[in-house]
Amino acid sequence: MTITSGAKFIFKVGVLFLCLATPGLALAQEPAKPADPAPDPDKVTLNFFKGTEVGGLVDAYYLWNSNKNGPAYHAFDSFHNSFDLSMAEVWLAKPAASDSPIGYKIRLNFGHATSIYTPGTDGDYKNVEEAYGTYLAPVGKGLQFDIGKFVTNAGAEVVEAKDNWNYSRGLLFQLAIPVYHAGIRVTYSPNDKVTLMGGVINGWNNVNDQNTGKSVMASVTFKPTGALTLIENYIGGAEQPQSVVIAGSQPWRTLSDTVVSFTATPMVTLMANYDYGRDTLPGGLAGVVNTWQGIAGYVKFQPTKTFAFVPRIEFFKDADGFATGVAQNLTSATLTLELKPADNFMWRIEYRGDFSNNTPGPFTSSTGAPQKNQNMLILGFLYSFSSKS
Repeated sequence: MTITSGAKFIFKVGVLFLCLATPGLALAQEPAKPADPAPDPDKVTLNFFKGTEVGGLVDAYYLWNSNKNGPAYHAFDSFHNSFDLSMAEVWLAKPAASDSPIGYKIRLNFGHATSIYTPGTDGDYKNVEEAYGTYLAPVGKGLQFDIGKFVTNAGAEVVEAKDNWNYSRGLLFQLAIPVYHAGIRVTYSPNDKVTLMGGVINGWNNVNDQNTGKSVMASVTFKPTGALTLIENYIGGAEQPQSVVIAGSQPWRTLSDTVVSFTATPMVTLMANYDYGRDTLPGGLAGVVNTWQGIAGYVKFQPTKTFAFVPRIEFFKDADGFATGVAQNLTSATLTLELKPADNFMWRIEYRGDFSNNTPGPFTSSTGAPQKNQNMLILGFLYSFSSKS
């Protein structure tokens, strides 16, 4: 290496060292990238509610009972000769999807109905009809997990009258099945015809469990054609208080619930619901087995979009008085006229008669005299709205 080339090398090394030691000197440095703008708070809020349904419901009625007393074995229409706000609801719901796997549902319910289907131990939750989070796992077509409080899968009828065919909820809704659960459920549809569900819950109508046991639930929905749907539900578990132990273990309650619906013609739809349940109560070394069962049949005639006529017939056998407190057979006949001048508003005019074979009868008059039947005329008013409708 010559002296000249060595000097050049030393000069270059010195300049490089000076640049590294002095950041203020610019030697072909790239210009700094501008900072990302702060997120627009309005867009953040809109993205959170993207795909979320906002809805509400007002359910009011007037009822006249031939016994001039509040009817027995009715779920929510329980006042005689009185206008009543059965329920007022608001809800937020976002279903989980493959591109947005987190969902939720919050349904708040206010009115007289909330005090009827919520026991005293769950008083803190009586206005929360449903509140659960959803996660759609990327398994097959999507494995959905729901965790929280949700209404039961059992039964042909639901809490909201607008989603039923009749205004009053039937005997099976009130006497044969639970209304809600708290726990976790998993749902999966292997194809378009079959949906499977399984879950672990605290039990029947309790968020605060009354014992250390848990109940299980399962459901299979089969739709072989677009006109026919078959649903089989099962619920089983310890439902008696922790203090009740029979033959060294807590008694087990089971329920089998079957619902079949069939669209016969564009104007006629048929539906049937059958329930069978059993539980063991204290009494003797092995306990006393109590059973109950019932069947309901529905026909919906809808000649126009604004008019429908729905008869419902029910039979409920409470052989041991487990559900009603009296050993009896109950029969109920309902005729409902639906007038729907708008998609979110309807009137329902309904006759319902309930009859018992028990003597002297489980119903009472205004004077307290026992009666074997009760006949009612009900006028229901239903208004609802949804951001998706």
